Amino acid sequence: MKVKMKNIILITGLSLLIVSFISCAKIKDTSQEDEKQNTISIHIEALHSSVHVNLTGSVSGSKAVSISCARNEVESFQVIVKAQHGRLHKVDASLSLLSNEVGNTLSAECVEIFSGAFIPVRIPDPRSDMKPGMWSDALVPLKNPYTGEPVQGPNWSKTGFKGERFRGRYFDVWENQQKPLWVDISIPKDASPGIYTGVFTVWAENADSVNIPVKIEVWDFVLPDGPTLENHFGGFGRTAGFFGLKADSEEFHLIEDRFIEMMAAHRINPQLPRRFDPPVAEDGSVTFDEKLDKKISDFVTQYHMTNIEVPRAPFSDMLGADREKVARFYNSWYDYLERKGWADRAYLYMYDEPKKPHNYEQVRQLGALVGEVEPRLRRLVVEQPYSRHPTGGVLDGALDIWVSLFGYIDEESIKRVQKAGDEVWLYTALVQSIPKFHPNYKTFKAENFPYVDTVDIERPPYWEIDFPLLSYRIAPWLNYRYGTTGLLYWSSCYWGSSPPRNPWDNPTHGDHWNGEGMLFYPGTEAGIDGPIASVRLKNLRDGMEDYEYFVLLKNRGGEGMIEEIVKDAVPTWGNWDQDTDRLLERRRKIANEILRLGN
Repeated sequence: MKVKMKNIILITGLSLLIVSFISCAKIKDTSQEDEKQNTISIHIEALHSSVHVNLTGSVSGSKAVSISCARNEVESFQVIVKAQHGRLHKVDASLSLLSNEVGNTLSAECVEIFSGAFIPVRIPDPRSDMKPGMWSDALVPLKNPYTGEPVQGPNWSKTGFKGERFRGRYFDVWENQQKPLWVDISIPKDASPGIYTGVFTVWAENADSVNIPVKIEVWDFVLPDGPTLENHFGGFGRTAGFFGLKADSEEFHLIEDRFIEMMAAHRINPQLPRRFDPPVAEDGSVTFDEKLDKKISDFVTQYHMTNIEVPRAPFSDMLGADREKVARFYNSWYDYLERKGWADRAYLYMYDEPKKPHNYEQVRQLGALVGEVEPRLRRLVVEQPYSRHPTGGVLDGALDIWVSLFGYIDEESIKRVQKAGDEVWLYTALVQSIPKFHPNYKTFKAENFPYVDTVDIERPPYWEIDFPLLSYRIAPWLNYRYGTTGLLYWSSCYWGSSPPRNPWDNPTHGDHWNGEGMLFYPGTEAGIDGPIASVRLKNLRDGMEDYEYFVLLKNRGGEGMIEEIVKDAVPTWGNWDQDTDRLLERRRKIANEILRLGN
């Protein structure tokens, strides 16, 4: 009996021991699982280049990158980095070698990665749907393009703060926040067509690396080196003071050249810098010696200039005592451009926004003067091709290039002046829509055909940070939709104005026009002696590239198809499709037709 009891006690003890061991094992496994689930990790998603990213907002991306482009084109995508279960420390990224199915590769020089820097939007425009917050707009390169060194950003030590405010690589991402990485892929002219694949990798000092597959389809046609769409986006002379330099110093000329280079790389026509202005003789004529001619020739060739702005005659009494000097000034300028074969690219920015009746009279007088002394030179005036003043008269015959605000477009007026031999460009400034003096103001305001059931029938593309990024890309589509041949923006770096202000902290013109007149940021905040591109500039570049697709297909006999596609995307200036997927599908349709028709 005692032996049996001992056996029972032994068995029971062993059973309890086994149960206890199993329980402990289960507890240990659960603990390991919890530890794994709570480990700091990286989450990434791919986004279109036209998606606005907020510091704390939610975006829905995809698990793979898939883009398409022509040869001699730049295409972009974004990768959003999010931190899970804690703060990511010293994040970095890279894109592997891209290769196609037959072993052709795109070199590392074709790839540039940027870190999206957040810019404060404190007071959105009343017409904007965006909320105040921190929005990614400035694109800081992972490495300084002029030194090749990493853009390190700030460092704290016992001796104080060192480094720059914004870093490219080795950044941190906090939980419940996100950070966009922007990637430019520049396809060489001689790249072999096909599907290229690679892997985009993101890692951190305290987290395992994660990957996302990348696929790039390269189409078998080539975009031209420079823009076909004529354009004017201002110069950079005013930015010298921001860098603490004099505009005529060699140090600033180097920085100015970097801005010019970046502008041209985004298919925007740079102006001849003022240091290339020829000397003006006592009689008003200008001369271009061999040294100056070489500088100008090299500049025009290097930056693929579509347009050349002839400076305004520097005389105080142009309509009176200086009239003959004015004639010699414009004659000698035009003769030089004609000898160089550039005369058809030339224009004179004669007058900007004549808002009063007496301004109209000034335009007529100046137009008559220039038309008399140098009738070959195109006269550009920033004004729509219909009068804003019931008593101001008209400007017909006083100019050659009209420049209308997006929201002031009137198709009948455009056709009228074009029939007379004039050109029409488009521009944007502030957040302006249809004016009361528009010939069809009541039609656009009325809630009837063709605007019934239409959202935002009078909402043109506004160029501000707090409006859709497609506002920038769609602008060249607007040009093609209305048969207008140029695009103008009054400034691309207004932060260089007096008094200068830092757009990294205050990107406004006035109190709520966020990003107005500025497509570049000064690189000073990232330790770069040159420009920083904005997300908006990149989207404008994409639109300029889209325009090249239109021209390529038109030249192959596909004009009817282009008009149908563009009108579908832009029914009117105030009602355009804001869906990126549909826009890219239209672009693909155009590309397929270009490929079908061949050369």
